Amino acid sequence: MHRIAALIRQQSVFVAALLLGLPVVGAGLFAPEWLDHRSGQMHGLIIDHFGWGYLIAGLIFLVFPIILAFSRYGNLKLGKDHEKPQYSYFGWFSMLFAAGMGIGLIFWSVAEPLSHFVDPPQSLVGRSPEAAKFSMVHSFYHWGMHPWAIYITISLAIAYFSFRRGMPPLISSCFYPLLGNRIYGRAGHAIDVLAVFATVFGIAASLGMSALQISSGLAEVSPLDGSQGLTLGIIGAITVLFLLASITGLDTGIQVVSKINILMALVLMAFIFIVGPTSYILNVFTTSLGGYFSSLLTMSLNANPFEGHDWTKNWTLFYWAWWISWSPFVGLFVASISRGRTVREFVLGALLVPSLLTFLWFSVFGGAALHLQLVEGRDIAASAVQDVPRALFEFLGYYPFTPSLTVLAILLLVVFFVTSAASATYVLAMMTSKGNLTPSVSKKIVWGIYQSAAAAGLIVSGGLVGLQQLAIAAALPFTLVMLLLCVSLFRAMKYEFTVERGKPPGAGMNLET
Repeated sequence: MHRIAALIRQQSVFVAALLLGLPVVGAGLFAPEWLDHRSGQMHGLIIDHFGWGYLIAGLIFLVFPIILAFSRYGNLKLGKDHEKPQYSYFGWFSMLFAAGMGIGLIFWSVAEPLSHFVDPPQSLVGRSPEAAKFSMVHSFYHWGMHPWAIYITISLAIAYFSFRRGMPPLISSCFYPLLGNRIYGRAGHAIDVLAVFATVFGIAASLGMSALQISSGLAEVSPLDGSQGLTLGIIGAITVLFLLASITGLDTGIQVVSKINILMALVLMAFIFIVGPTSYILNVFTTSLGGYFSSLLTMSLNANPFEGHDWTKNWTLFYWAWWISWSPFVGLFVASISRGRTVREFVLGALLVPSLLTFLWFSVFGGAALHLQLVEGRDIAASAVQDVPRALFEFLGYYPFTPSLTVLAILLLVVFFVTSAASATYVLAMMTSKGNLTPSVSKKIVWGIYQSAAAAGLIVSGGLVGLQQLAIAAALPFTLVMLLLCVSLFRAMKYEFTVERGKPPGAGMNLET
């Protein structure tokens, strides 16, 4: 008994996170209506009364890393002063993009611009040229620099405290300047459990949506009917693939899959760009980019309280909470692949390059979809809004080589699915192994199966929406955690410059266990 008790104490975060998630999965399986109702109540309460807080926090998370990058702290290495980056720029950007955005971009690249075009805020007339411009600018806004800044804020802190200060790569480690040795006790464990909880259910909801879209794609090019059984079979098959990728590790499995991923995405995007309305797409890109940067501050703080507040709640505030709920997973993963880069290189690279690729992606797919709608008179907007998982495949139906394009899109979805799930499995195993960068295979298997089982069970029961709302509700306390994290990181960097300058890094401040 003593040995069992000692093992439980040693694995407290792992055990607590598993046990905390079981009632939620159980409710999704056996009482999905109750879960949907309760999570909807919680989600609505938070968005109604604290939505403004998400907007302010999102702007802080955008400004904070940029200030660090251009300050005297920008030359600090995320590691020892002599260390070099572990991955090439292409490998680094590939893993960044695949883990942070991949699945969502495929899912919403056509559907979101068309949704905003059909149903903009009350101040605009739907299906108008003004609504089309609004749709592209706000797609840029929702998927551009803000989400990457949220990820960067967490990953920058984790990389600094773990690689430069010699602490475990955990979110709790980032609070040493504020909590001291209490990060090794209940306070630190609570932070890490909250991060694991948000990660598990944020990923499970995304994997469930991805499986539904893959199922819709297969129904387009095969006799399969997109049934629930097909969706479950997809989850089962991909679980095997992402577990293999995760078990083989970052250097082989995840990095190789990520590179394949980005190359396939570029091929698909290049085809639509060349075969589609190229000049129109470029005009959409430049116009939307100008609109994005010229109104960035206004959009960042605009809750539309006088008209269009419901639209803001359903889209912008939803996204901001969603990005924050994803940030523990993406932040830890991005930190683990960014050792050896300077603060300035890391911030500018992770903020600008993925954002630019995202802008291009939405311009190509969203712009080409709007061209079909506005110029060619093909009314694809209504059906795309009604059936979001099928929107991309309906769009591809207007291009030559439709079956081949559909198969390529399905493969891209599968590879993005594998990359995101493998990255999440690695991060969950690391978070529940006291920050061990080489967690055990058994923990990777446990968390991989746990994620897939949650997604599959909730698809069967219809509780996917409830789970998604619950993950977003969990973003509120984690927003406060992230704000305090900014204070802690700045205090540590200031201490290094004011007290330790001229000494070996870490010599004046003992952050070791």
